[in-house]
Amino acid sequence: MKLIAYIEKAISHPYLALVFRLYIGGLFVYASLHKINYPVEFAETIATYQMVPYWGINLTAVVLPWCELISGILLISGVRARSATVIIGCLLVLFTTAIGVSLLRDAPISCGCFQTIGEKISLWTLFRDVLWIAMTVHVFFFDRVFHLEKRFSMILKEI
Repeated sequence: MKLIAYIEKAISHPYLALVFRLYIGGLFVYASLHKINYPVEFAETIATYQMVPYWGINLTAVVLPWCELISGILLISGVRARSATVIIGCLLVLFTTAIGVSLLRDAPISCGCFQTIGEKISLWTLFRDVLWIAMTVHVFFFDRVFHLEKRFSMILKEI
């Protein structure tokens, strides 16, 4: 019984959520940088998934990386971290769904996660994204430490 209580305490520890928060935030910042610099290549990657209508591919290729970058920065800094976690969680569900559908179609396409010419999608890619979703859910429920937003609100109360 003590072992189960110890495991529950370790899993719900706020510092584990902090590690996950920094990891997921850094991951999204890193993933967005190549896409922002090369939007045409990213648009081609989006088109290979065949899930976005042709008229929305360019808009998606321009807006999505900036959404990833801003959400990642907010998550790392701890400013509106729960909102950023929800946005990142929704993006991860979207990415996981797209990868799952492409795997069912047996489409030989690259992931497009970090660079245009990269790894081909596989069950490992799907598992990795599901693991990131689990980390994001953990951050949403257990993250409570080192938020810049709380620090700034305390400074404003002092003034």
